[in-house]
Amino acid sequence: MNFTSSILSWYKKNKRDLPWRKNSDPYTVWISEIILQQTRIDQGLPYYLNFVKKYPNISSLAKANEQDVLILWQGLGYYSRARNLLKTAKTIVKTLNGKFPETQVELKKLNGIGEYTANAISSICFNEKRAVVDGNVYRVISRFYGIDKPINNSVGKKYFSEIAQDLAPNKSCGDYNQGIMDFGSLICKPKNPLCMECVLANNCIAKKTNSIDYFPVKIKGKAPKIVHFNYIVFLDVNYKTYINQIENGIWKNLFQFPLIESNKELDKDKIMANKGLNKLVNLKNCEIKLFNIKPIIHKLSHRIIYTKFWILSIENTDENSIKFIDIKKYPVSKLIQNFLEKFNYKTFLKTFSYK
Repeated sequence: MNFTSSILSWYKKNKRDLPWRKNSDPYTVWISEIILQQTRIDQGLPYYLNFVKKYPNISSLAKANEQDVLILWQGLGYYSRARNLLKTAKTIVKTLNGKFPETQVELKKLNGIGEYTANAISSICFNEKRAVVDGNVYRVISRFYGIDKPINNSVGKKYFSEIAQDLAPNKSCGDYNQGIMDFGSLICKPKNPLCMECVLANNCIAKKTNSIDYFPVKIKGKAPKIVHFNYIVFLDVNYKTYINQIENGIWKNLFQFPLIESNKELDKDKIMANKGLNKLVNLKNCEIKLFNIKPIIHKLSHRIIYTKFWILSIENTDENSIKFIDIKKYPVSKLIQNFLEKFNYKTFLKTFSYK
């Protein structure tokens, strides 16, 4: 039995029972694929279930408010995925009569649908021969064939895409794609792969040469940049605070507390001397306390953020403030969300002079 037949046979026996596999509805397959980008199935499944419960079809999503979609997405990260879901839903309803394109080429024209997602939808829902390639696929193929080309440069990506396409069957390509994904996740795992249970083990180069941990090969990238975030959490006697909407970047359209970003750690005096902060409010009668003495470390793909939350007590806020309890109505980053879960604003305010 060859590589492709082995994957198909294994998948038929070991197919995971996932809700988007109940049928070949392109809407649910699309939602699942977008949610599971950079996200494990066990983490993404609750989000998927909540999403399709609120927006069961393309027309209901097209009518949604962006803020509501972002709140539903809160905690998943990579928020551009959520914004693109909404854009694409509106496009499909307005210009395509609510029907998904059936080919990879047409699917790629939509916001947020790249080659991987287009290949997944076109193969699973419309039986097009298009191979998916992601971390699981790189790992399985590189180990089986002993391919030492880097998977994170253009030459390596092109090479693996061509091999993956050659391995994909003319029929049941959707099952094959889902099979190799499951196989990489459950059997040919990054660490401690289950070689004793592997249907490919007898012909696997990495297994034969005892070099499983060597594959896949990656070129070491640049070290992520370290930045310091200082969130300024205002609190007045009526439990009101200030938040603002982020205009650009990975957290575009999310909300946050006033932020002072720096390349090095700031102390209380430098925070209070910040010109932007002094323009926002009169700091003359403010009291300031640090919520977390030890910075909270938040890792992104390109940056490591060292975060401190500074609590400033003021007598009164102006008409631009909101009730602290109402922050939950606004979409925020995971970093802010984690702080809100730990911060008891009423108790903390009692430690200040203004009570």
